Amino acid sequence: MNLQEQKELLCDICHKMWQLGWVAANDGNVSVKLPDGTFLATPTGMSKSFITPEKILRIDDKGKVIEGAEGLRVSSEIKMHLKCYEKRPDVFSVIHAHPPGATGFAVAHKAMDMYNMIEDVAVIGSVPLTPYGTPSTEEVPNSIEPYLEEHDVMLLENHGALAVGSDLVTAFYRMESLELWAKITINAVILGGSFDISKENIEKLINLRPFYRVTGRHPGHKLMNPDDEMLHKKN
Repeated sequence: MNLQEQKELLCDICHKMWQLGWVAANDGNVSVKLPDGTFLATPTGMSKSFITPEKILRIDDKGKVIEGAEGLRVSSEIKMHLKCYEKRPDVFSVIHAHPPGATGFAVAHKAMDMYNMIEDVAVIGSVPLTPYGTPSTEEVPNSIEPYLEEHDVMLLENHGALAVGSDLVTAFYRMESLELWAKITINAVILGGSFDISKENIEKLINLRPFYRVTGRHPGHKLMNPDDEMLHKKN
């Protein structure tokens, strides 16, 4: 995929995020790592519905703009993206958004550590709630750093959600799966309870990851820990 195609795909993802209601006003940010070690990133202060290829910025590994339309600036939250790329050489795209269902968990200070959906147990695993961090500061990248080793998806306390992937579409799919999972769980609780999959079947699902060519990290050993008090819990 050449540079122009990458920019067009990034814009398409931004438009989908807005259409799905994951972002409002100037919320959210998206980035992609390029083969030369530079990055494409969305500009700050602009609705994702208005993003076009010529508005995409190219930045270095310090967040400095090296190509971009005059007057456009990169989001201060790029620090969070750069932390993901620094700690995870397998990551080539980062998406931050405020999907309502998943962000509801973040605002309620609840991790998504239920094991109730087959696809999400296999592909994502448990989703941690990272500590609160003030936007635009080093607090946010510092708060997510301890979780990057084992997780591709995180909830940001009182803030939103973060997804990383080996490419832009994979990161988008993870955010999409997270939000659907959150909505299903909320509905299940309303209907009387969310029930976890058995430990034996969780192990089977995790072992299927290579078969389905799932990339990224997974906190599988934590799910299989017999002392994990969250396993088999009912909401």
